[in-house]
Amino acid sequence: TKTIDGQSVEGWFTEDFTLAELKTLRARERLPQLRPASAAFDGQAQILTFDEVVAIARAATTRTGRTIGVYPEMKHPSYFASIGLPVEERMLDALKRNDLNSATAPVFVQCFEVTPLKTLRHKTRARLVLLADAEGGPPDLPNVKYADLITAEGLKGVAAYADGLGPHQALVIPRAETLLPATALVKDAHAVGLQVHPWTVRAENYFLPPALRRGDAARADYMALPGEVAPLLKALYAAGVDGVFSDFPDLAVAAR
Repeated sequence: TKTIDGQSVEGWFTEDFTLAELKTLRARERLPQLRPASAAFDGQAQILTFDEVVAIARAATTRTGRTIGVYPEMKHPSYFASIGLPVEERMLDALKRNDLNSATAPVFVQCFEVTPLKTLRHKTRARLVLLADAEGGPPDLPNVKYADLITAEGLKGVAAYADGLGPHQALVIPRAETLLPATALVKDAHAVGLQVHPWTVRAENYFLPPALRRGDAARADYMALPGEVAPLLKALYAAGVDGVFSDFPDLAVAAR
């Protein structure tokens, strides 16, 4: 059991294994009840390293003639720093090793914490993105809330160390029983030069407001059924976002 970002977590941890040991593991669907078709592939794929993902993206770039980028996230950096495994220098080394250490490189580096982004800002011009959840605040700044950082004034500070903002989608398009009007977040972020990439749009009923759910509510798998996600995507695009994260990229592209 370890304490990570203030939460007690029990289980196995990456830092307890070598890469060779991690490579013996196989990936599993995180939401098997909602995605049985995906879960059918459990146990088939290895865990990929960052370098391997970059190689896949570059092969796709060559094959399609389109620039395919990568979008790594620095996960729990303050925790890893506390156990002597700082993430920032490893991220910087990976950017340099893969010729991604520039403002024009096809990469965004994202993080829910502020301090690691500030550290990287002094060492790289690769594009950096502050992630913001709908509640809470950065684990490295216990007295700061994301709500404070995404005000018109707060975003000016963010723009000093980041190139973009990755907000929870509800911070752009709030919801109740249905979708509500867009907030001013995209406009305010653009005003200080920040791109906006909200996350994560999913098509299953479970992740949509009641008004966009489809199918027979009496079915045992009702929450796993596909809902009408296009209105949400169109609302995000209409709000002016520069991109979206989605587990259904085909639907995200079709709604543009």
